Amino acid sequence: MSKKTLNQLSDSAPLILPSLLMCDFGNLEREICKLRQAGINGLHLDVMDGHFVPNLTYGMPIVQGLRRYTDMFLDVHMMISDPKRFAADFVKSGADLLTFHTEAVSDPIDTAKHIRDLGVAVGVAINVTTPIETIFETIPFCDLVLVMSVEAGFGGQSFNSTALSKVSQLKKYFPGLLLQIDGGISVNNIDAARIAGCDLFVVGSAIFGKNDYRVALGQLRTALGQ
Repeated sequence: MSKKTLNQLSDSAPLILPSLLMCDFGNLEREICKLRQAGINGLHLDVMDGHFVPNLTYGMPIVQGLRRYTDMFLDVHMMISDPKRFAADFVKSGADLLTFHTEAVSDPIDTAKHIRDLGVAVGVAINVTTPIETIFETIPFCDLVLVMSVEAGFGGQSFNSTALSKVSQLKKYFPGLLLQIDGGISVNNIDAARIAGCDLFVVGSAIFGKNDYRVALGQLRTALGQ
């Protein structure tokens, strides 16, 4: 299937990206259909290795399976210790964007260049406690910065408002930078994240914890002023 580009996604900002970590993996095809019917055109995939973060999720087979059923943008968030080792396999599986954690690598610029050379968009993520200054030199080699608003590793955590100041500072220093936020996003804080300067919003339980995804997404979009 043809794939969407990051430019197509950013042109639609502010945009909500459902985090499939919280979905029903017993029927992925149905979940994708429900999200498509609710107007979603991009998915966020949390890949965890049980080493960089204390949780283990999924890998290339899930990305491959999703790509067979949809042309939606696949945003792969690599919460893993050795992103360069697996980057090419994720690209071959159908990823459109690979985001790695600056805390996981010794040379983030080299990692960003490696991913870009694979022909996909590249993002760099920072944890809640990581100073934004640590990624300033890496940002020119990236298409996106992901600011975590929970501790990386588990879904369903409460939103940490510290992330908002990080977003606003990044927007101040890098006005054209595409910014994404991930962790505990709900109707209670999504507007604050937008005001701070966020463009893309990763949402898990505020969608998948509801019976009707269309209604849940409608409430989130209303909170964003859409």
